[in-house]
Amino acid sequence: MLRRIYLPGIFLFLSFINLNGQQTSGTIKRFGLFDSDEPLEITLRCDVTAYLRKKAAKDYMKAELVFNPDRPDSLAKQVRFRLRGVFRQRYCAMAPIELNFKKVKFGYSDLDSIDKLKMATQCGFGTDDERLVMREFLVYKMFSVFTDTSFRVRLLRINYIDINGHRKPMTQWGFFIEPASMLEYRTSTIQITSDNLTQKHIFPFIMDRLAIFNYMAGNYDWSVPGQHNIKVFKPLNQPWNEYGIAVPFDFDWSGIVNAPYAQPVESIGLKSVRERLFLGICRDIESYRRQFQLFESKKDKLYSIINEFSYLNSREKEDITGFLDSFFIQLKGNQNKILIDLKTNCKNF
Repeated sequence: MLRRIYLPGIFLFLSFINLNGQQTSGTIKRFGLFDSDEPLEITLRCDVTAYLRKKAAKDYMKAELVFNPDRPDSLAKQVRFRLRGVFRQRYCAMAPIELNFKKVKFGYSDLDSIDKLKMATQCGFGTDDERLVMREFLVYKMFSVFTDTSFRVRLLRINYIDINGHRKPMTQWGFFIEPASMLEYRTSTIQITSDNLTQKHIFPFIMDRLAIFNYMAGNYDWSVPGQHNIKVFKPLNQPWNEYGIAVPFDFDWSGIVNAPYAQPVESIGLKSVRERLFLGICRDIESYRRQFQLFESKKDKLYSIINEFSYLNSREKEDITGFLDSFFIQLKGNQNKILIDLKTNCKNF
């Protein structure tokens, strides 16, 4: 059900969910799609040639999706999919996918509550493409260290099988991204959209944390106005004129990922995504210092996520931790430099 709610100065579209959304199918079994850190193996049987030629850019294509293939608990259903991601549709051989589960009944309450499910894919076919999708997966995991109001992810081993037999089967890495409806249910929030939203409409501490996280990650490709790589949620137990919660996604343009195609636009003045740019709102210095303390307290957990991830080699891990070191060294020994950077580039919305 879609309702329109008018607030002073803001026109909000609120997409309400059934608070019992996890049980809408009448089933009680859970698949646990986002409950495990173990990779999930899936098979996508489709017209792979049409997919690679971007035939699904606008219209949905049919596919058979199989969870846990070749196992006793395998689950196969007919679904539809189309491409997502504006830039990666143009640039990548394997564009990201949006799976459509409408009218599909899996027999598991969490799967049956999903209408659409985003799947991040490798951009291409090489080992470099493997490491890039792994690195983006880790950024999602790192942000979840700071808050439960973050998109959960599930690592995937994806088998692509061409139903026409024109291409050999191939297996690649990817990951599922938690649907907004599942995040709503899990966190007792509701998603809102509006062209009038700015950083001033977000809880200040939450907004600052997100902005500094993206600064740490070397990610400038986000914006609250227009909800570019940001979704905004409102707590259900708060008045409608209270603040919202901003949640980021799509980190492929970040310095942590360091994708070869991620070249900063000339207007922002960066030579590389490994240069940091703060895009947060202007605050007093003490507000920033409180955030610095939070980030320092989470440092060990962030590094453990990277170092304990068994699907990247030591060179990749050292590259990511080395990039983070340049942020945490400043927090520890030269906060004035980072404070000047934040105060110089902050936004007055």
